[in-house]
Amino acid sequence: MSRNIIVTGAAGGLGRAVVDKFKREGYHVIALLKPNEDDPVEEADDNYEVDVTDETAVLEFVREFQMQYNDLDALALLVGGFSMGDMESTPEKDIQTMFHLNFFSGYHMVRGFLPIMKKQQKGTFLFVGARPAMELDSAMGTIAYSLSKKLVLTLAEILAQEVKDTQIRSHVFVPSIIDTEANRESMPEADFTQWVSPKEIAEAMHYAVNNPALRNMTFKLYGGV
Repeated sequence: MSRNIIVTGAAGGLGRAVVDKFKREGYHVIALLKPNEDDPVEEADDNYEVDVTDETAVLEFVREFQMQYNDLDALALLVGGFSMGDMESTPEKDIQTMFHLNFFSGYHMVRGFLPIMKKQQKGTFLFVGARPAMELDSAMGTIAYSLSKKLVLTLAEILAQEVKDTQIRSHVFVPSIIDTEANRESMPEADFTQWVSPKEIAEAMHYAVNNPALRNMTFKLYGGV
């Protein structure tokens, strides 16, 4: 039987590393792409265009998944965005944008696939947190981003409580700055050697999925920063 993993944000820097790692380890990788923007990820077994910030689109994909596949071993929730701005300079629309990208992109997927994992009594949710959401002294300049990621952390905790009597697990991976092409372009003067690589995060995710003794862990991946 195939081991299935769904990877949202699969065309991004972290997404491609996660797709590559799980594919090499023998998983059937289902990549979710942003409609009309992302190119197919060649390393994935299957590619679907799904706007994961759209509740209706996610529920339609859940129905498609149930028709096409059997079990779901893991769900990697990698869609997200970043914005700068302190409390005085951050309007509501910026917070709403970050909530849709960072929180609702995961919430809709959790809500859609939780019944499937409950039915099979196993599976792993993989969330991406953020250092400022845990260390609030560094959140003041990224208020919308940090608030949205704080919600992600809370969602993971509530989910872990709900499934505590099953073999379903909820892990959070908290990177500092991820060494992606986009981040290098936006911060060209930074010391990239201090950043955490997507491959390191992908390795940690694979380790977590394949170690059932680990339950509801928070992995801090801060590199040298």
